Order: sequence, then C-alpha cells, then structure tokens
Amino acid sequence: MRLLIALFLPWLTFFTIGKPISGIVCLILQLTLIGWIPATIWAVYALSQYKTDQKIAKALADRRSI
Repeated sequence: MRLLIALFLPWLTFFTIGKPISGIVCLILQLTLIGWIPATIWAVYALSQYKTDQKIAKALADRRSI
C-alpha cells in the first residue's frame, strides 16, 4: 500500500514513515512538474530504507530475547 502512495503521492509516504520534514521538502519538489519523478524516486528509496531498518530492528530484538 505504501508503495502505491510513494508512486502517486510521494510526499505522503514520508509522513507515513515518520519523516515530516522530508515530506514537506518532497511536497515542494513535487509541486514542480519536473520534480515529480525525482520526488517519486526519493520516496520509493526512503520506503525501502524504512523497511530495511524495520527488519534490522526486528532481528536485533529477536536476538536479544534469546
């Protein structure tokens, strides 16, 4: 679901992953027609980094509970 948001409303993706300042910067970038594609690429990249961070945090939490 977040991937679809990243493609159509890139700025909203940053708000869903807890980065509101990046979301505002992305919105400003997205307001220009030329900036839409870089904003989308940035949002998809940030979303993949967020998912990776979540996996690492889960792995560390699982390792500590052993």
